[in-house]
Amino acid sequence: QVQLVESGGGLVHPGGSLRLSCVASGFSLRLWPIGWFRQAPGKERENVACISSDVGRTYYVDAVKGRFTISGDNDKNTVHLQMDNLKPDDTAVYYCARVTGWSDRAGCYSPDFWGQGTQVTVAS
Repeated sequence: QVQLVESGGGLVHPGGSLRLSCVASGFSLRLWPIGWFRQAPGKERENVACISSDVGRTYYVDAVKGRFTISGDNDKNTVHLQMDNLKPDDTAVYYCARVTGWSDRAGCYSPDFWGQGTQVTVAS
């Protein structure tokens, strides 16, 4: 049974950092890419970052480049999203998902399994 469980969200001041984790079970991260997505109130869900561990490639949306880092620990079947210099616009529910499509230009897409999400709030 495929499962994805996120953790690490919370409340942080602008300029602060958080590290999200996504623990996968029922499949291997060596074979499937993972994407982090976020959804802010009143907005559509957007792809933030992706990682494909088998070929060592990553993707970031422009809004987070230089601030977020996605990484994978294949031994623990876990993907992390290190988020630094957080801004109020980063406030959202963050989800990890197993994805079936990848575009170097536009990110990853067609997720088939989702985690339950973790809230990230950036506020003074």
